[in-house]
Amino acid sequence: MLRYILKRILSALLVLFFVSLITFVVISVIPGDRAILALGIDATKESVEALRSSMGLDKPFFERYFSWLISALHFDLGVSDVYGERVGSLILSRLPVTFSLTLFSIFIASVLSALLALLCQMKKGKGLDGAIRGGVILISALPSFWISLVALIFFCGKLKWFPVNGYISPDKGFLPFLRSITLPSIILALGELSLLTRMFRSSLINSFNEDYMTACKVKGLGRVRSMVHYGLRSAIIAPITLIGNQAAKLFGGTVVVETIFSLPGIGRLLLVAVEQHDIPLLEGVVLFITTMVVVMNFLTDIFVAIADPLIRQSEGGVK
Repeated sequence: MLRYILKRILSALLVLFFVSLITFVVISVIPGDRAILALGIDATKESVEALRSSMGLDKPFFERYFSWLISALHFDLGVSDVYGERVGSLILSRLPVTFSLTLFSIFIASVLSALLALLCQMKKGKGLDGAIRGGVILISALPSFWISLVALIFFCGKLKWFPVNGYISPDKGFLPFLRSITLPSIILALGELSLLTRMFRSSLINSFNEDYMTACKVKGLGRVRSMVHYGLRSAIIAPITLIGNQAAKLFGGTVVVETIFSLPGIGRLLLVAVEQHDIPLLEGVVLFITTMVVVMNFLTDIFVAIADPLIRQSEGGVK
């Protein structure tokens, strides 16, 4: 198991290094000069060159890259051109919003998908099975911005079930905080419903066709007990990987929902960085999102290894 963890750590570090290099290259070739954007087009050539020199923009590419990478390793991502604050502080201030949104949405999607897949398995080949599969595909195909706008108008504006004034922090009350993230979390969860339901259903069908389920029937175990204690435990291994991957995707894919619902998360911070050509902020946010995706995938691999004894045995013979 230790050998498996070390291999995953090494691969994660390599991925982070290459992604950071690619990110720096891509952002470096974006049209526009930071010095001119800061001083304006009427600035003199001397003042522009002086500012470029103070920003280190006149240095060779790899010198700038390794300087930025070393600073990032010390959690120093520079200063935002737009906000005038440390990029790391801006990210940390927005992290609770996106983190709670991601966790809550993947929890809702996982629970709903598991329940729907269980119903599909119990009614396999019947009308309910087809209706559920068709329904989740249709729901997941709807654009998130359209669902968000309709939900905002209907549930927040007309019914007033949820607040329209954006995010409410937990220190102002847990219930107001929960109400402020429930609707956007549900909308994000709907986009993941189809893929997760199909994975859960496929895993359940494969698990329930195994010999140990037949043995449960022979021993006289009840259907519900055999499904929960044996079928579900075996079927959960494959969806764990998908849930981890979808959670990682959601962490960097909340821009639309955060913008429509006025949630001050990392997605909106990324949008501001792109719109305002804030290079330090853009580099910092992209690197942070990439790091979180890699970390989530790493944790997913570890959880899968813990749940599946075959992986532990293949990686060093630990049972």
